[in-house]
Amino acid sequence: MTGLLLALLATLVVGFGARDQVLVAQLAERQGARPAVLLVALASGALAAGLAAWGGAQVAGMMTGNARLFLVALALGLAGLELIVLTPRRAPAEPTNSLGAFAIVIFALQLTDAARFLVFALAALTRAPLVTGLGGAIGAVLMVAAGWALVGTLQAAWLVRLRLGLGAVLLIGALGLGLRATGYL
Repeated sequence: MTGLLLALLATLVVGFGARDQVLVAQLAERQGARPAVLLVALASGALAAGLAAWGGAQVAGMMTGNARLFLVALALGLAGLELIVLTPRRAPAEPTNSLGAFAIVIFALQLTDAARFLVFALAALTRAPLVTGLGGAIGAVLMVAAGWALVGTLQAAWLVRLRLGLGAVLLIGALGLGLRATGYL
């Protein structure tokens, strides 16, 4: 149960204003609220979370307790950097109406983002890939659905400041976990 809650919270915190959420909102704004776009994004997020959890389970057997904790610290640090450095792109100039092209782009974004890396690390830490993947999938579904529903509000200046603040908190948490994992705390 811990893996489910941690993965859900991590995905919600890191996914707020993330590139996949903003892309869904941009397409919903430009093309209208197409349910097919939402369904593709939801399925992609759930699949990416499941693959991340599976990968974490594969790595878990090769690591000791401190190494798994350091992996979580590394994931938190990278998530914090992503929140600070990577900003969502502007809306595509000529977006295609192809669901296949959208599925490839959204899956690539979701599979390589910080939220799925956190799910990967948490699955390795907890050695519970099913519940961790489920938490990550629920978080991905909630964040994508929020992006689809909150059309036009994800480019606000307050969101940039919120992401910067959350990124700083994650970096501090990563530093603390990293020091604990290495024995300095």
